[in-house]
Amino acid sequence: MAHAPIHLSPPDMSARERRALLDAFDSNWIAPAGPALNEFEARLRSVSGTEAAVAVTSGTAALHLALRVLGIGPGDIVLVPTVTFVASANVVRYVGAVPHFVDCDPRTGNVDPAQLERAILNLDAVGYRPAAVMTVDLYGACANYSEIERTCRRFDIPIIEDAAEAIGATHLGRPAGSFGKLAAFSFNGNKLVTTGGGGALVGQADLIERARYLSSQARDSALHFEHSELGYAYRLSNISAAIGCSQLERLDRLVARTRAIHRRYVDELSHIEGLDVISQDRDGRGNGWLTVVQIDRDRFAAPASICGRLSDEGIEARPSWKPMHQQPLYLGSPVTGGHAANTHFDQGLCLPSGSALTEAEQTRVIETFTRALGVQPTIELSSLDLRVAQLLPRQDNRVPMS
Repeated sequence: MAHAPIHLSPPDMSARERRALLDAFDSNWIAPAGPALNEFEARLRSVSGTEAAVAVTSGTAALHLALRVLGIGPGDIVLVPTVTFVASANVVRYVGAVPHFVDCDPRTGNVDPAQLERAILNLDAVGYRPAAVMTVDLYGACANYSEIERTCRRFDIPIIEDAAEAIGATHLGRPAGSFGKLAAFSFNGNKLVTTGGGGALVGQADLIERARYLSSQARDSALHFEHSELGYAYRLSNISAAIGCSQLERLDRLVARTRAIHRRYVDELSHIEGLDVISQDRDGRGNGWLTVVQIDRDRFAAPASICGRLSDEGIEARPSWKPMHQQPLYLGSPVTGGHAANTHFDQGLCLPSGSALTEAEQTRVIETFTRALGVQPTIELSSLDLRVAQLLPRQDNRVPMS
């Protein structure tokens, strides 16, 4: 009998989200604003421990607004981790600034604080001061803000935290989204918390109010439509925010589940010589959004090849982020370091980690993955796993990770 496909990080919806969606629909508060949107932003302030929040159409929009409200534009340099999704770099180009890429910590994939300091010093030596440092909380684990904040304070450089993947994570007790002047979340369909598509900018209250103004087409205060500067149609709809409110009500449970999935991968795979499961718990607690393994290429096939073998068995996996300095769009862009990021991509593979993943499905992933490696699995699909699989409802709305 053919197995149902297992996706990397599909939406985890419940009856609660369905009720919230229908309530918003029935109230006729569809878009662009409404009570659910106000509640969602209030919940985001609480989750991130910040002064203010504005919900927008995507994490990319949030990052774009962050650059705008900080006054970053043509001729400016923004330091960006080279291991990230392309949106982190693209928004720098949106405002006419130049992304300067920085290498990663080989243990975590997050930006390397030593390489970040090196980039700042090298630019300072030739008379340039970065307009901002953008950090990325990779795979749901916060960057090393203890060192990053110390360096940025020394040079008086603002931090923009790209926490798109990290809601619910912490660093030394502080929540993701609380670092720097501004931080961005993503609520894309593949994220731990989703609104179907959306994002948010959180942070300093005066900057958020400026972002809110720009996100609503920069409409001036007048009875008629009056516009004095360039704005954007970036506000999240009330109906999407209703889903987000219900997702945030379940955040602790969603995080607990993805952390448990990550822990099982560590327990079941860490014994394999030549395989390293990237830790989510260095100086904090990741949210477990994605579990990434590093594969010794002298022992095993390339990640892309292993992904193909998993795909043949109906299991979605993918190589880890390709560094920005290797992307055709950014070839020739300035980069500090790069070797660790190249190795991270060459050896990295993301395993299915969504909060809706059942015990039986995770067993299937582990068994199939170890066979693809050519390693004898140490687990068997137990009768308990089979009973759990039969009792838990299937997710019919799963989507592949983009």
